[in-house]
Amino acid sequence: MAQYIADRRDVDFVLHEQLQVENLSQHETFAEFNKKTVDMIVSEARNLAIKEILPTQILGDREGCKFNNGAVTVPESFHRAYELLKEGEWVAMTEDPEWGGQGMPTTVALAVSDYLVGANYGFMIYSGLTHGAGKLVEAFGTDKQKQLFLEKMYTGEWTGTMLLTEPEAGSDVGALTTSAVKNDDGTYSITGNKIFISGGEHDLSENIVHPVLARIEGAPEGSKGISLFLVPKFWVNDDGSLGEFNDVVCTGIEEKMGIHGNSTCSLTLGGKGKCRGTLLGEENKGMRAMFLMMNEARLLVGLQGFGCASSAYMYAVDYARQRIQGKNLLQILDKNAPSVPIIQHPDIRRQLMTMKVYVEGIRSLLYYIGMCEDRIKITEDMEEKTKYQGIVDVLIPIAKGYVTDRCFEVCSHGIQIYGGYGYIQDYPMEQLLRDCRITMIYEGTNGIQAMDLLGRKLGLNKGKPILDLLGEIQKTIAKAKETAGLEDFAARLEGAINKLGEVALHMGTTAMSPKVMNAFAFAYPFMEVCGDVIMSWMLLWRATIAAVKLDNGAKRKDIPFYEGQIKSAEFFLCTILPITFGKMKAILATNGAAVEMDEKSFGG
Repeated sequence: MAQYIADRRDVDFVLHEQLQVENLSQHETFAEFNKKTVDMIVSEARNLAIKEILPTQILGDREGCKFNNGAVTVPESFHRAYELLKEGEWVAMTEDPEWGGQGMPTTVALAVSDYLVGANYGFMIYSGLTHGAGKLVEAFGTDKQKQLFLEKMYTGEWTGTMLLTEPEAGSDVGALTTSAVKNDDGTYSITGNKIFISGGEHDLSENIVHPVLARIEGAPEGSKGISLFLVPKFWVNDDGSLGEFNDVVCTGIEEKMGIHGNSTCSLTLGGKGKCRGTLLGEENKGMRAMFLMMNEARLLVGLQGFGCASSAYMYAVDYARQRIQGKNLLQILDKNAPSVPIIQHPDIRRQLMTMKVYVEGIRSLLYYIGMCEDRIKITEDMEEKTKYQGIVDVLIPIAKGYVTDRCFEVCSHGIQIYGGYGYIQDYPMEQLLRDCRITMIYEGTNGIQAMDLLGRKLGLNKGKPILDLLGEIQKTIAKAKETAGLEDFAARLEGAINKLGEVALHMGTTAMSPKVMNAFAFAYPFMEVCGDVIMSWMLLWRATIAAVKLDNGAKRKDIPFYEGQIKSAEFFLCTILPITFGKMKAILATNGAAVEMDEKSFGG
């Protein structure tokens, strides 16, 4: 059976034809990343993913993690893969080489992660969280903290986590009870319990560095009184050597629906009164520090869901081409007509097209966010920096919330195309669906992403980021209007943009009115329609490029790909976007049934 992750032709299309990533090499920051170098990096990542990491996907799922008296062992196959990940310096691709990074553009790193994360994201969580924890040290750490921890983390020698969630404080982080008491030597004694900690304990590295949210004794209640601390599993001496065990005890691991290869731990800090940490950043500014890293974390979760969807689509196409069942509908009355591959059946085509448009549109969206991040790094124009940062901030809840919902839908279609075989472990589809499901929950549930979009991002900087984003979409519409065969598609997207503007104004106004509960009951549908419009934009953008290539005499081998891009835009804009208008009509009505009904009327 063939093994699939990501379509290299599509990866290259987004990198080089849509985003023209090699142009970044014109700037000193990314001077060494020309097209040849970028292609070499992506090829190396693809080889590592297919040959070394992908084989651990099923093994990791079947073997899982094992807990024994406070110690956790990961699947045996993970050890070789992790060593290769370290050797290739893949842990901190975008970071400063001074600290063990590669200094590559975020856009390129996302293409690399398309393969590495897609090969086995349960395994890649260990390094992904390490990078995120390292970024906290880099952004808020003292010189001493950086010297002791940063290179060890960015090279993968030590791993990292994020300790936020507690038994009685899930999404409401401000309700945490973990406490910190300052010691005479400037360290803090940490006491508390954390749950659902990905990679909280394992045997991949000799030390695990935990950024921990806790409340200093006497600090204000709620999120305003939370501080961030650096708490290693083993204390790190001033000379960088490992000291005593730091009283961070794993009390158990969760038996989960998916991502069995990642250890999801319950941790007790200071159960014996011997857990110490150092303040990371300023007192009572812990939540602000964590939110600085949320964009990266939520983009990573979107990429995790996408990795499942991309694989599911490629497997489904391959299966539909090979699976022989039923006659072609046009020959249904011919007794002598042969059975045909199921890819010839209209409803299978419908499902494959649904999968295709989301996979293509989402890949473009995720990479586009990476390009915005890169533009922030290379420009010295503060107005331009602010523009692209605003666009990123607006798109993140869509890249996490909308994207992971659609990715789960793609995986579900994949199972349906396989039929009964999709539901059994002999084929990869059921694991992809199981693994994908958590992406809709962690790093802020998708309902929270919708609330973030409505409550924080819609009115950000008096709405300027929204206007900037709409301006970028209008550029694509203008170009599509001038492209033969795409005029109708451009008009459809333009109509959706105009209607979305009306909906956004209505939602913003309603959220500030006595009907605020009604507004937030429609926050999720609002996120959905925003996501649909963004998908329409990405697909029309791709189609515009493809149409020009075809007009200019594309190579024969590229013609089916380019024609497929135009069909993707047609399918979404003519089949899915009309449904979006119906959703927008419902949002404008903002019916209050969900929030007005008495709690007892829900039954149970």
